[in-house]
Amino acid sequence: MSALDTWLRCPNCAGLLGRRGRTLVCPAGHSYDVARQGYVNLLGRAAPANADTPAMLDARARFQSAGHYAPIARAVAGETTGSSRILEAGAGTAYYLAAALDGAPSAEGLATDVSTAAARRAARAHPRAASVVADTWAGLPVVDGAADALLCVFAPRNAAEFGRALAPGGRLVVVVPTGAHLAVLRDRYGLLDVAGSKVDDVLAAFPGWPSRVEPVSWEMELTAGEVHDLIAMGPNAFHGPPADTAAATVGASVAVVTLTRPDARSRP
Repeated sequence: MSALDTWLRCPNCAGLLGRRGRTLVCPAGHSYDVARQGYVNLLGRAAPANADTPAMLDARARFQSAGHYAPIARAVAGETTGSSRILEAGAGTAYYLAAALDGAPSAEGLATDVSTAAARRAARAHPRAASVVADTWAGLPVVDGAADALLCVFAPRNAAEFGRALAPGGRLVVVVPTGAHLAVLRDRYGLLDVAGSKVDDVLAAFPGWPSRVEPVSWEMELTAGEVHDLIAMGPNAFHGPPADTAAATVGASVAVVTLTRPDARSRP
């Protein structure tokens, strides 16, 4: 059973989507083809200019496969143990979804991202994961209460949609950088700054949700190429990565915020 068969709703009419061969169809007759690479595009328009590019995703995949962000993957997987349906919004390569699925052997997963290139890559991230093109801000194309765990790692957050997509008692795992994250690279290369209130912003967006905040910090010994990939794999890529980078010891610092969705009356 695939998440493409049981989780999705039509972005046009919100009817349940069911698979007919290589096509997803709702009761009203709206249909969406499943691409040869295994993902389905439910965006209904061109991706925005700030969607992840193939080059950004290639850099991210190289960096993640080297294990430098493994502490985040382990923390996320630890928060989703025992889950049966795991959704990652803004999934990119779906690296964190794959780690969560490895830690929950009976679970199935769904990756969403506004980038077609990301959805294409996420479709092959894990045997139990499916992938769709969708915009978190416009609304996740999943049925109410579809997931019992939802991941949002360095990605946009839509509190109302996350509350709708999570089942009561479901866990929302949000990972945000702290002010110390990649500080040496920000100073050296003039990278985008990190707002100091990110954890407070997350907690304020989900009033009444029981929460736990786990700080995760570590050091990375990076080659010049890995420094370049780290800069080129995120929003700094749109401002032009530096032409020359040097090897560096880089401190990483994030907060893993886990929130539990109360009953329907307490949703954002």
